[in-house]
Amino acid sequence: MTDAVEQLAKIRLFAGLKPAALEIIARVATEEIHPKGTKLFSHGDVGNKLYLIVEGKVRVSREMPGMGEEALAVLSAGHAFGEMALLDEEPRSADAWVHERCRLLTISKDSFDDLLFLHKDLAYEVLWNVVTLLASRLRETNEKLAMLSMSVKF
Repeated sequence: MTDAVEQLAKIRLFAGLKPAALEIIARVATEEIHPKGTKLFSHGDVGNKLYLIVEGKVRVSREMPGMGEEALAVLSAGHAFGEMALLDEEPRSADAWVHERCRLLTISKDSFDDLLFLHKDLAYEVLWNVVTLLASRLRETNEKLAMLSMSVKF
């Protein structure tokens, strides 16, 4: 269990959580190891788990008609992904591919929901970190759109 707690402490989504809170999360986390090229989920899939990267890299992308795959992000150790579908219960918004052999910790939607329901203080801290993460991603997207807009003008 100690290894899982140490790994969770390195995940930005759980920044600032006390060891006791990380221990609670570690109890419901499952380790997965995937080789390069594995498709973890597809755009439109039902979101059934949260992914936490312990080692390796994951490419989040969308297939663009007539253009092929467009990489939206390449995430490395310390990053979390797949959280949006757990929060809004909408289908996955992109594909996720193992870009470099990965060791992941995953938390199922049911376990995630139970954690938030049963541990209100933990829920507050985790959800605040999710808000911060999503705000950061929105800012990055705004920057990319601004750059794209500028490149179209020239």
